[in-house]
Formats: sequence, C-alpha cells, structure tokens
Amino acid sequence: MPRSAPRLVRYGVTAGEARRFGLPCGGMLELLLEFEPDPAALAELVQRLEARQLVRRTVDCRSGAASLKAASAPGPLHFDGTTLSSTFGPQHRMLLIGAGALAEYVATMALFNDFAVTLCDPRAEHRDTWAVAGVHITIEMSDDAVRIFVPDARSCIVALSHDPKLDDMALLEALHSPAFYVGAIGSRRNANSRTQRFIEHFDETEASVQRLHSPVGLYIGSKTPAEIAVSVMAEIIAVKNGAVPARRLRAEFRSPSAAHHD
Repeated sequence: MPRSAPRLVRYGVTAGEARRFGLPCGGMLELLLEFEPDPAALAELVQRLEARQLVRRTVDCRSGAASLKAASAPGPLHFDGTTLSSTFGPQHRMLLIGAGALAEYVATMALFNDFAVTLCDPRAEHRDTWAVAGVHITIEMSDDAVRIFVPDARSCIVALSHDPKLDDMALLEALHSPAFYVGAIGSRRNANSRTQRFIEHFDETEASVQRLHSPVGLYIGSKTPAEIAVSVMAEIIAVKNGAVPARRLRAEFRSPSAAHHD
C-alpha cells in the first residue's frame, strides 16, 4: 500500500481560531502531519540522537519520503511548501560541581529548560542534603567527573562548590573541552585570583581563560541564591542561543567594585 502524502494543517486563520488555540494576535500555527513514517528511518534518527549526533531531517511534502543528514551546527527550520527541513539534536546537558542551595536552584531551572543535569560532589556531608529529583549524582573527584561526562558542544559545566580544589580541577578540564559554556562562582577578586593561578601554575593562557564565565551569570544585582541562579541560567541560555549581549551585559552593567556571588 503506498504511503499517504503528508498534510499541512493551519490553525489561526481566523480571529476565532486564534482565540480558541491561544495564539498571539496575528499568529498562525502550521503543522505538517506525516502518515505512516518509515519505522526504520525513525529508529535510525533515535539511534543517532542517542549517540549525541546532530541530524538534519528533510521531508518531501508530496511523497512523504524523509532523509537524514549529519549536521555540524543547528540550523533554522526551513519550509518552502515542498520540503520541510529541521535540525534534531541530543538533549542539552549540564554538569554542576558542588551541592548546595545555589546548585539546587540552578538544577531546577535547568530541568525546566530541558537540560539533563548531573551533579558532582565527592563530599558526603554536602551531597546528602541534595533535594532535587531527576538529577544524576556522581561522587568522583571533579576532574574525573568532567572526563566521564565527556562534554560536547551541547554541554555546559558550572563550578559552584566554593572549594578551590573541586572548582579548579573541574575547570582546568572543562576549559579544553567542546562545552559551549564553562562558568565558576566567585567574586571578581576571586575570579582574578583564579585566572592568575591558572596562568602561573597550570600553564593556562590569557586566551584559554577567556572561555571562563566568572563571576558566573549576568549581572542583575543578585544577592540571594535564587536570584543568583536566575542570572546563571540567563547567561547559559543566552550563550546557548547565540545571543549577542551575553558578554556585553557582563562588561557594561557590572560596576568596578561589584563583588557579588561570594
């Protein structure tokens, strides 16, 4: 039996429809319905995603035939009435170093934003207070945890332990990984001391430490762990989405004497 051709369905053509489906003023929702997609092709897509590959899927809207192609970077959805192409990628991941109130708030926000979250803390007294479900917990030393995590371009690593041994070991591994974001807690004074320490004792360079977001987060005048977590997650999402202001906001809106995130 031949495969049925896909069908394009539009919602929001009329004002009544827009109100019914909760669409914004002038908004329209278009869905391409695929009937009887090839099970083998779908299984291949799932296998590639489980292998953390980025895949571009293209559907012929007349025949329903679909093809998969490896992608080097996420691309925008493309629809010209004849073909529909979209990028599928593995879930974004976050590795947090150090359990605590701030890490719990960051983990909760990350889960809401569809990150798979791993927490590393070899300190039982800190780890045993963890209260956020849905987070994978590991007890290795932080540098080993980064290596086991195998960061890729859809991963971020955030050091929040306030323990220089744990944070530094993780960061020295993370800075040379493909992770799209590497951040560390601390005041500006502590961040400057860390930079000097990395350059003088660990053979890092001015260029390599430029990858480090520290003090972590966009400056929003945050004081409490919950507020700091908002600034951290905002910066991570800005970097993930390629938003231009991510670095500029840090430079322009943090006062010279600021020492938040101590």
